[in-house]
Amino acid sequence: MTALLTLLAMLAFAGNSVLCRLALSHTGIDAASFTAVRLLSGALMLILLVYFRQLLTPAAGKTSDPQPALGGNWTSALALFVYAGAFSFAYVKLATGTGALLLFGAVQATMILAGLWSGERLSGRQMLGLLLAVAGLVAVLLPGLTAPPLGSALLMLASGVAWGVYSLRGRGVRDPTSATAGNFLRASLLSVLLGVVLLARQNLDGTGLWYAVLSGALASGVGYAVWYTALRGLTMTSAASVQLSVPVLAALAGVAFLHEPITMRLALTSVAILGGIALVVLGKKRGTARGR
Repeated sequence: MTALLTLLAMLAFAGNSVLCRLALSHTGIDAASFTAVRLLSGALMLILLVYFRQLLTPAAGKTSDPQPALGGNWTSALALFVYAGAFSFAYVKLATGTGALLLFGAVQATMILAGLWSGERLSGRQMLGLLLAVAGLVAVLLPGLTAPPLGSALLMLASGVAWGVYSLRGRGVRDPTSATAGNFLRASLLSVLLGVVLLARQNLDGTGLWYAVLSGALASGVGYAVWYTALRGLTMTSAASVQLSVPVLAALAGVAFLHEPITMRLALTSVAILGGIALVVLGKKRGTARGR
């Protein structure tokens, strides 16, 4: 069951990239509106999941308050809003696989660097992996015929850093689904404010709105709930390792649904970034085993 839930979660995470790219490249919806609808749809779905969970939990059923108890805070919501907003604006011009690779690389690099800042030490193999991953990210940004637009690439890197910060702040949360629901709700309010600021550029496309709802309610809301359930049966190393599949799945989906090519540049940088991160993650597992 854990393997199935993990696969579904990875497909959902990759699906976010595909749905966002589909909406912003094949429909007329603007990035700010996509972000607002995605976050609001995700918030509503997560609130419903928390509500029905309370109804089905005997202890919760005995309480007099039928309203779902939401967690989260404004600082985490701000990080979530920056992630979602930068993600949408970046995918206006980025290919699906390139965007997912930059996002994933920035997320993992942020969390690894945060560990180093807090006192963690890397072995020689792990340090080599980190340098390889960073070199891969730099190589993605170098000028060339197949280079992604620099502004969009930097936006996606910022999105990844924001999601890394959000993930770090969520460590140790007792009820991640409730916390995520509360953060999505707060972030959706921020996204509405962004929409007001960019009202002159607003363009609501019917198909694009449906893609945003699917991204928020299913790929984000249900996807995160499934992932949190799967995490109960995964070690931290396994959880980190399995996420290496997300950029690959996103790139393959981009080929299948958006007819995007997989360039030699994307293939080589993917090997460098994902291989480097794998060295760091798997090296940590061996170090822990030796310590025991």
